[in-house]
Amino acid sequence: MSTVSAFIGLGANLGDARATVEAALEELGALPGTRVAERSSLFRSAPVDAGGDDYVNAVARIETMLPAADLLAALMSIEQSHGRERTGYNAPRTLDLDLLLYGRQQIATDTLTVPHPRMTQRAFVLIPLLQIAPLIEIPGMGPAHGFVPDVAGQAISVLRS
Repeated sequence: MSTVSAFIGLGANLGDARATVEAALEELGALPGTRVAERSSLFRSAPVDAGGDDYVNAVARIETMLPAADLLAALMSIEQSHGRERTGYNAPRTLDLDLLLYGRQQIATDTLTVPHPRMTQRAFVLIPLLQIAPLIEIPGMGPAHGFVPDVAGQAISVLRS
């Protein structure tokens, strides 16, 4: 199989969220046939449609030979290794990994939808994505930068060291 460029959204707001996101970025690069090609800065964002502490977010572009379903399974395994519990919609979490884009593919199965269905509605996805891929097009939707005005009211800032 050839290599596919995929984008992964990372977020955490429980425990040492910054350290968890950094560790997850390393773990992405350790997946079989996968390397992290680019990563955004770490961002701080307020929860959307939920309470709890602010999130630490990032987006990574990976080059992978894993099929999309296998990549999703690997992402869920990384989440589990960090104690992820699925207690409810938008609940606080130790780690959230989302497969945002998988090449130029549009995928709709019972377990996976790509492009990620809410990626254009979230500043914590769009801003880090555009930092590393400013001209990226979302398959079936158009240029990602066209959705920025829709999320302008969502608070997000770069985390400083």
